[in-house]
Amino acid sequence: MSLRIAHFSDLHYADETLSEVDHCFARAVDQAIAAGVAVAIITGDTTDHALSAHSPAVRALARQIQRLADHCPVLMLQGTFSHEPPGFLALFPLIRGKHPIFVADRMQQVALTTAGCWVASNGWQFDALPGKTILICTCLPTLNRAALAAAIEPRDVANAMGDQLSKVLAGYAQGHLVAREAGMPVVLLSHGTVHGCVTEHGVPMAGADHEFTTGALFGAEASAVMLGHIHKHQSWSKNGRCIAYAGSIGRLHYGEEGDKGSLLWDVYADMSNAVLQPTPARRTLDISFEGPPDMETLTRFVENQSINDVWIRVRWQILEEERDLVDRARMEEILAGAAGVKLEGRIIPVVRARAEGIAREHSLSRQIDHWARLTGANASILHSCLEQLSVSSPEEITGQVLRERVRAPLPSTEAAAHLTRTDLARHWS
Repeated sequence: MSLRIAHFSDLHYADETLSEVDHCFARAVDQAIAAGVAVAIITGDTTDHALSAHSPAVRALARQIQRLADHCPVLMLQGTFSHEPPGFLALFPLIRGKHPIFVADRMQQVALTTAGCWVASNGWQFDALPGKTILICTCLPTLNRAALAAAIEPRDVANAMGDQLSKVLAGYAQGHLVAREAGMPVVLLSHGTVHGCVTEHGVPMAGADHEFTTGALFGAEASAVMLGHIHKHQSWSKNGRCIAYAGSIGRLHYGEEGDKGSLLWDVYADMSNAVLQPTPARRTLDISFEGPPDMETLTRFVENQSINDVWIRVRWQILEEERDLVDRARMEEILAGAAGVKLEGRIIPVVRARAEGIAREHSLSRQIDHWARLTGANASILHSCLEQLSVSSPEEITGQVLRERVRAPLPSTEAAAHLTRTDLARHWS
């Protein structure tokens, strides 16, 4: 027995991202319906941030979810709380469709029956499978690290999350094996980070606080593992079983690598495979300069290729004194035909370092000699100033300088009180 499943993730609907994500998600829904999928699963982050119910993004998202529900049963997994506020997904089971929409917002198992109904476990797993079950989904939504921190020593949270989840996954293994031996597909769903996965910008995730390892995920003995949270599609296989991130549905940032899309899964009891279905995500391009942007280079670039559907980011770094050499208006004029333009300049500040080796001189006099030698300054003048500071107070030195700057001596305090502004000006002229 096998099931064809459409796997979507990280839609990031918001009013400001709507044109990109709705265009891509609509295509992905079309592809899933055309492929005749039996189930549709979304592994978190359907929204980019908290949204008002009346916002255009919520309406657009609801329309696409309804299209899926008119075709097959839909399961939606809770994603990152900052993207998908707790409770928001509870709206979607209210959508009227031909098939049910289930929201998994806690650790649990969900069974799909031959009648096309979702049946949820009361606890973290089923004591006994519902009758006529054709698919088991083990759901591990985004977990609350604050709750874990409250239960253990805070300094242990980074490693404890992964340790606890490994134990949970191992606890599911026996039940998964029993279901698979009965010929039933088992799918593990989660939203988190796998140690060693790669972000959409090509950065390996190798920290100690990531939720999963591939060993722990394969150790859960599920037929397939469908993941969300990382925006780059990638997968791992072992003995015919597959772990895969669907990646984000669209391209929301410059510099993202790889195609965007959804996954089309064929899941059997003992094996699974996933194929990326690309979406028409926007094209982005980075143009970088080591110094000030070269207008001739930009002009030749535009002349040699079409930029009508390209989002272009121009980056440069220059010294602080060269900042006036950057003509932003000219760059925007040259790239006016692009779908979007972002200009990012990095100003390298002037850094004035101490004279090398000065700290090794133990007396102030020798430090002055050292600094003067490196900078080409006249040390005798500096020594004269230092000697004056050693025998006179700052007030005395100030008074002496002022007296030298006037032709006549300054009037006494009593006399100064009767001087007019003109008289004072005459003394300082």
